[in-house]
Amino acid sequence: MGDSEAVRYDARGPAAWLTIDREDRRNALSDDVIEGLLAGLERASSADRVRAVVVTGAGERAFCAGGDLGGNLGPNEGRVQSHDRRGAVAALLRTIATHPQPVIARVGGVALAGGFGLMLACDLVVAADDVEVGTPEVNLGLWPYMISAVLSRNLPRKVMTEMMMTGRRYSAAEAERWGMVNRVVPRAELDAAVGQLVDEVASKSPLILRLGKESLFRSQDMPFDQALAYLQAMLTVNLESEDVAEGISAFLQKRKPEWKGR
Repeated sequence: MGDSEAVRYDARGPAAWLTIDREDRRNALSDDVIEGLLAGLERASSADRVRAVVVTGAGERAFCAGGDLGGNLGPNEGRVQSHDRRGAVAALLRTIATHPQPVIARVGGVALAGGFGLMLACDLVVAADDVEVGTPEVNLGLWPYMISAVLSRNLPRKVMTEMMMTGRRYSAAEAERWGMVNRVVPRAELDAAVGQLVDEVASKSPLILRLGKESLFRSQDMPFDQALAYLQAMLTVNLESEDVAEGISAFLQKRKPEWKGR
């Protein structure tokens, strides 16, 4: 797959960078952007050297300012087709959740509405200290329906409800306080912080990260007893891998492990 005009794909060391390239539209989630992100995620998943995916937006104004109000909501087609097309957002959120590699959001500008959902859908988030996040849909007579599934799995209920009902923006410091982001750094240090996090996850077994991420996703909605049984099975799968034997040997021998990914 080649680059999408709306999303740039760049290989940088052990990471694939997906950059939403619509700076003039504040990197809004158009159909082309969603398709480009899906294509980039698929491309990264089959690239042997890629150990993590970084999702970001061009420029410093916006990571992603949400849906493209000029395109995604207009009555340009049949009603059923419009309904189905909006389901592309669900496909993107699901693809990130089930992606075999860690997905890191590099947030160098506002993350609003669907863009905030995109940020939270990523496994890890690094943000500049001057950015803002939020769900302003209510100010437009809308509600953040599609991203509610992601928000409810990332935020305390009262924080999420206030955000949705008031539409106010939250600072990077507030976002860090409520666990919306992992790391907040000065803007000048953003790329270095992202690179450090990429290197950290790239130093781990790609197999174990894939199995662990899958177990987090699949067990989160299971009843307690069912989750324990599933996680017991996943532990057995993990213990059958060559990488766990290598990891333990490396620990005992006080050396760096050489992961096989199997």
